Amino acid sequence: MRVVLGEDLVLLRDGLIRLLRAHDFDVVEAVDSGPALLDALVAHRPDVAVVDVRLPPTFTDEGLRAAITARRRVPGLPVLVLSQYVEQLYARELLSDRAGGVGYLLKDRVSDVRRFVDAVRRVASGGTAMDPEVVTQLLARGARDRSLGTLTPREREVLALMAEGRSNAAIAARLFVTEKAIGKHIANIFGKLDLPLSEDDNRRVLAVLTYLEAV
Repeated sequence: MRVVLGEDLVLLRDGLIRLLRAHDFDVVEAVDSGPALLDALVAHRPDVAVVDVRLPPTFTDEGLRAAITARRRVPGLPVLVLSQYVEQLYARELLSDRAGGVGYLLKDRVSDVRRFVDAVRRVASGGTAMDPEVVTQLLARGARDRSLGTLTPREREVLALMAEGRSNAAIAARLFVTEKAIGKHIANIFGKLDLPLSEDDNRRVLAVLTYLEAV
C-alpha cells in the first residue's frame, strides 16, 4: 500500500516513516511543505495520504489545502489528516467532498500504534476514521448550529460512534445491545435529521458530519 506523508517535524516524520514501513506500507515520498505535498500527491497518486494540517510556508492550513486541491485533481484520493488540535473548519472542508476515504486524527493518537495503523488502512480502503474528540466537538458545534434536541441521549451516543467509523455490529458490542436495536436507532437518527438511509458506512458517516457542520 503506497503512502505519501506530509509532516514538517523531522522527528515525527521519521517516526511515522519507520512505523508505516514496519507495517508493510510503502512510503513513496515524505515531504515537509504544502507545495511539495501537492506535487507528491498528484505525481504518485498514492493509496492514501497522511497529512499534517499546518505545513510551511504559512503554517496555517497549508497541508489540508494541498490535500483538498490534490483530491480535485485526483478524485477519490484517500486522505488521513493529523492535527494537534480540532480544526472544525478544516474538518468540514475535508468532509464536504464525499469521494474517497477520509480521516481526522489528533497527533497524540499516533502513540496508539494499532489504532493509527487501522485508521490508515481504513481510509485507504475508502472508509472513515474520525478521532472521538473530533467527533465530540463537531457534534457540539452541530448542536449549536442546528437543533439536535429531537435526538434521544442514546441516539446521540449512537451518532457519535457512527461518526468514529464504527459498524453497526461494533456499536452494538460497545453499547451492549443487539445489532437490530442499533439498526432501529440509526433509522430514527436519519429520519429525525432528514438524511437518506444508506448501507454504506462511509457515506452515512460523511452525511451526518457534513450535515452537522454545514451552515
